Amino acid sequence: MDGLLTPVSTVRTKSKHDDGQNLFSQVTNQDPRPNDISSPQNALEILKHEPSFDSLVSALRFLSRHQSDGDDVTSIRLPSPLSAQLVQVLVSEIVPNYWSLLKEDIQESKNSGMKLLLYCLSSITGINGILIEIRSLINRLKSESSNQLKTPDITINLGVFLDLLSSLLKGDDWILDAWRIATTGQDGTMRNRAKLQNILATFGSGRVISLAAEAEDVVRTNKTNRIISEVWPADAVKYTLWLGRNIIKWQLSDKAPDDPKFGSDLFSKALKLGHTNSLTRLLTSELVLKKGADGSKFGDLLDNLPPSEQRQVVSLMLKQFSADHLDRLGRCETEDSRLMIAAVAGALKSIIGEKESLRNHLVDWLTSSSGAGLGESVGIRRSVLAVISQYKDDLVKILEKSLSQFGDQLYIKHSPMLQQEAHVQVLLLSAGYVYKKSPIKLTLIMRTGVWMTAISNRLSAPHQQARFLGMVVGEGLSGLVDKGDKRLDFHMEETTKEEGKWYKDLATVSDNIGTLDPLFKTQAIPAKNNPTPQPAVRKQPAQPAQTGFIIEELIDEEAPEDDDIVPYAKPDSDDEDSDDDPTLIRRDKPKAPVYIRDLIKYLRDSDSYDHQELALTTAPTLIRRKADYGTEVSEHAEEIGSLLVGLSDRYEVEDFDELKVQGMIALIVSQPKTMGQWFAKTFFDGDYSISQRASILIVLGLSARELAGFDTSSYAAASFPSKTLPERVEKLYIDQGSTSTYQKPSSTLKPLPFNALDGIASSLTSKFLAPIAEKAADAATGATTAKLLTLDSERSKRHVRSVKPRVRSIPNTTATLISSSFFSPLIARFQGALHSSASNRVRGIMFQPYLLSLYLKTLAILIHSSGPSTLSLPQMTAELWRLLLHTSIRAQAVGDISVTRAILFGFVSLLDVNEDRMRDVCRELGREVAEAQEWTAGIFSHLRGGDEGGEEEQVKMLAAGVLVRLGEGIEKHREVTMAELLSFDGR
Repeated sequence: MDGLLTPVSTVRTKSKHDDGQNLFSQVTNQDPRPNDISSPQNALEILKHEPSFDSLVSALRFLSRHQSDGDDVTSIRLPSPLSAQLVQVLVSEIVPNYWSLLKEDIQESKNSGMKLLLYCLSSITGINGILIEIRSLINRLKSESSNQLKTPDITINLGVFLDLLSSLLKGDDWILDAWRIATTGQDGTMRNRAKLQNILATFGSGRVISLAAEAEDVVRTNKTNRIISEVWPADAVKYTLWLGRNIIKWQLSDKAPDDPKFGSDLFSKALKLGHTNSLTRLLTSELVLKKGADGSKFGDLLDNLPPSEQRQVVSLMLKQFSADHLDRLGRCETEDSRLMIAAVAGALKSIIGEKESLRNHLVDWLTSSSGAGLGESVGIRRSVLAVISQYKDDLVKILEKSLSQFGDQLYIKHSPMLQQEAHVQVLLLSAGYVYKKSPIKLTLIMRTGVWMTAISNRLSAPHQQARFLGMVVGEGLSGLVDKGDKRLDFHMEETTKEEGKWYKDLATVSDNIGTLDPLFKTQAIPAKNNPTPQPAVRKQPAQPAQTGFIIEELIDEEAPEDDDIVPYAKPDSDDEDSDDDPTLIRRDKPKAPVYIRDLIKYLRDSDSYDHQELALTTAPTLIRRKADYGTEVSEHAEEIGSLLVGLSDRYEVEDFDELKVQGMIALIVSQPKTMGQWFAKTFFDGDYSISQRASILIVLGLSARELAGFDTSSYAAASFPSKTLPERVEKLYIDQGSTSTYQKPSSTLKPLPFNALDGIASSLTSKFLAPIAEKAADAATGATTAKLLTLDSERSKRHVRSVKPRVRSIPNTTATLISSSFFSPLIARFQGALHSSASNRVRGIMFQPYLLSLYLKTLAILIHSSGPSTLSLPQMTAELWRLLLHTSIRAQAVGDISVTRAILFGFVSLLDVNEDRMRDVCRELGREVAEAQEWTAGIFSHLRGGDEGGEEEQVKMLAAGVLVRLGEGIEKHREVTMAELLSFDGR
């Protein structure tokens, strides 16, 4: 019967003094008077026997003040059998029964019952008691659900304990107080260490997050009358940041030097909660980048971490310094850049100090095969080397490792070019510092066989960029050591251009360790919401009535009328007044943004449906229209990009995904050089979901197609002026025959759909298979031929293939842009994540089957969009070909048809764009071509097929097409090679 009654509310009235008029008096049952409380045991007895509210407050007040002899901490907060009993009674009896009364009483006084209760439970014993009670209630609810019994008080009590937990954990000095309580008393070191381990296990194991999240899910999914507020301990990010603030409080206290390992152990636990970026950024901003901060506090925190976690935090810290302060400086050639580099070096020096272990991590970061800040600007490498430049032995170590790696043939052949460029910058910078400290040392290094072998291997490399790097390193270092005619000079145009000169000048760069003042200036300053002054409305003077003759101008009726001037039609009714109910009429509808700053404001306002909808519908047009007018888009491009990527569909806006993607496409098309690299970096570094990362890949692929001229969006018309001359006047100035084909009427264009990458992949596949099917039809009629024709029959209705269409060539500037700003950052960062031990989380996300297949399709579309005229096509082909054959990629394809199809589509794009240079591909990538043929043959033989148009049948036909084209390419290469050998013998 108890389950049929649900408490609605409880009203507590103030007690009044007995005025002698009461006919009856209430007799309390074993409820001692508040004044009788003289010991914790007495308070325990009162709490056990359902005390009145006043008795409860008196007992809590006594417990919050009582201290044992010789202790500075109240006895209920010290771990003991009695305090455990008190906490158990408070949690299991007092909180469920008195919580609503205590919440009503919270504002009445400083020592209210709620605040006293929170104080009595503010200990490790109290937190563990609450967590045990939450676990018990969840288990009871699960058992009753299996028995089809429902007890509403369980979910109500869970909501109560979630409120209690959220209120109890507020504050940034929790850990510090817990440490003080644990080390109070006469206990020995071993017992104190056990107490501290209990603190670490309670707060650092993720137990609080998991239990709070599970309880919150139970309360929200079970339909109860109780509405709970936000439970922040159930949010892993908020809890991690709370733990980080407690670590900061601990590290800045006077107790940190007494137990330096405690703070590091807690930091290590917090890193395992999964939000290392947010945690590292918080600690860096408070312990290093805050005015008056002592960076050595953060260094002490890192010094006691395990080496693997030290390496992880150092890498994240360098990445954040680069992203926040140095990446926007480009090549760092200005005086402001030099000051900023010196400031970052000063911050690093304050953290590293003289700690050798941390300095070794900087050396490893500069020289490791996946280090040196892949994709980041040269500024961070200059800052790190400015710190290392004070240690000659470390400088020589960096130079020798960099030189040995620079000339390694496997490294030249397999490493991404972005990675090689970063290591070349480290090599030139370190050589310059070594020459300044010891010229003879650099001279001896350049007289060794390692130097000669490195330059020779570079000059014989198959890729143009690899040879270019070899030439600039040779000329740059020779310019330091050799004099006069002995200086190495290749007399090549590439080394005398701007890029070549910049590389060679790195050998003469010398940075210092400066103050942190420039870093403070770049901190984000919140904008003040000052009201915009309204312009004074100017009154128009009343026009006097006309009393004289009216002079009317007569127009010749036979003159031709101006057909371009169309009078406005009188509206039938006001749209805003169309609603019958006057209370529903809205006169405050927001207007569409006309400036980029207004667009940013609307995107940030996630609480307004109108602002979100207007921002999404206006963004594609507004960004394109503003791209070539002023600097609004270029200055706020990254901010808009981060807002669009992180935008969620809270209000179920119509065509939300499509509008969001079109906004990001407009951003990339407007600023392709910077935003292509930014989106590629965000894909790997950002804290985003799989769907958000997938949208980034889709945007990169569609933007490259639009830049290359393969696709045209309906929003492209917005990049042209919104107002034009009348048609008959425009004919006098604009020749219709010279109008660009890019300007198509917007009515004939359609927006690119959200799943356009799959459509593009299918279209390219059909074009790839079409000539193979036609050739097979001409040669013979068989089962395989019929299948190929069947697969292509549906698409052939939309394409005329009397002559096989060739891959479209685009201008070299666009092809180079797609290669450097889209393709190279994506593939280089992926390979860096594959080989980096600190990127396990990124690897776990990247190898999710859907995301991996979409990533491979994006790379294939990018290389196809760049076309056969790309100067870096041999390098792009080699990088993508080797990536498709990577063991980790092929392992994911086992048992997953979508990844297998993506790999095959990658080969389709490679074979299509390299159709005229298959001989070079077979010569440069002979082993890889044979391996691809063997793998594709295995896929073809193991696929079952026979499902007439099913996915597995399509993949099998795709594998057959790849095998045919690979066989043709290998046969042509063999024929040409044999012809060359025969002609050589004939001579």
